[in-house]
Amino acid sequence: MKKSILAYSLTFLVLYSSCSSDSADQEVAVLIDEYKSVYAPDKRVALWNLTFENDSLKGETDQLQAYNEFIAELSAREIEFIDAVNQLPEKQLGDQVKALVTISVANIRSQPKHSAELATQALMGTPLNVLKEDDGWFLVQTPDQYLSWVDRAGIQLMTEEEMENWYRSPKLVFTDLVGYVWKSPDTKEMISDLVAGDILTIENESISHYLVSLPDQRKGWIEKSKAQDWETWISSRNTSPENLISTAKQMMGSPYLWGGTSIKGMDCSGFTKTIFYLNGQIIPRDASQQINEGELIDADKNWEKLQVGDLLFFGEKATSDKKEKVVHVGMWIGNGEFIHSRGLVRISSFDPENPNYDEYELNRYLRTKRIVNVPSEHVLSVSKLLTTNQP
Repeated sequence: MKKSILAYSLTFLVLYSSCSSDSADQEVAVLIDEYKSVYAPDKRVALWNLTFENDSLKGETDQLQAYNEFIAELSAREIEFIDAVNQLPEKQLGDQVKALVTISVANIRSQPKHSAELATQALMGTPLNVLKEDDGWFLVQTPDQYLSWVDRAGIQLMTEEEMENWYRSPKLVFTDLVGYVWKSPDTKEMISDLVAGDILTIENESISHYLVSLPDQRKGWIEKSKAQDWETWISSRNTSPENLISTAKQMMGSPYLWGGTSIKGMDCSGFTKTIFYLNGQIIPRDASQQINEGELIDADKNWEKLQVGDLLFFGEKATSDKKEKVVHVGMWIGNGEFIHSRGLVRISSFDPENPNYDEYELNRYLRTKRIVNVPSEHVLSVSKLLTTNQP
């Protein structure tokens, strides 16, 4: 009889413990999702990959303030747990949690390998936040907050202090669409290629050339006519209709490249992003992010409402059983026309009488947004690029 009572008691404790554990698991899982929806709804710009099982909290996040709040809430609910979460930047990086792009255009991929999808690109001199390392690849965050992986060969790791020293050094911006850094002014041996928007440090100058230093300390010469010092360049940037159209048309014929954001090749949102960057604004990376910014101008194909610089979005409209899908973006240039990257950078029209009439895009038009001169949390001045890379 005693044995039977003891067995019953043990069984009850096991079942109670199991139910209690399941209840805690469910409670924490719900809380994890709630925090994710607030602090990291877009995994492209914020990491909140947490799980809770068998009293162990695992995963990783770069949202440290939110994580501290989350831990405090678990404690307030008297939920005991083992903290096994990798908080980024990871400790193995030491104090090298910053980096600069050292090549004209760095390919930044969705996974830490060259065969992975090209997620985005970053130009020479772009400051990056470094979050973790995986066999020579680094998870980085660009100034537009995009998270992806870059090969160590394309960046220079730095400490906070080293980055601050770089910020204080005199800079210039390469302004031609393409060009080179030469070993000497006689232009016989190349140090690096360049694209518009690359940032270098000025070391010295002659009448016709700048002696420049690349972020990895390689040095060379570029023609003064192809660059401007940072202060002059940034003070001349503005998103006037003339500037936007001029910049966009300079890239006519550039090839489409999924994930590209430079003159070497660009996708649709990479093209609009590049237009605005070269005129002083940093806008979100993808079309599905850009559509959330600015002011709604049109959703009814009323082209008279549109102004130069407005962004037109295309895709699949929402239905009762599926969400809207934004797949393409272009920029309005007036006279019934917009410029966009599809196959190559081209001009299209909604006028059936125009030789550039684009019935395909007309049929998948969603709406038009205006970000020029419209305050927006995620549209930033390029001037912030050389003061902080955490807008």
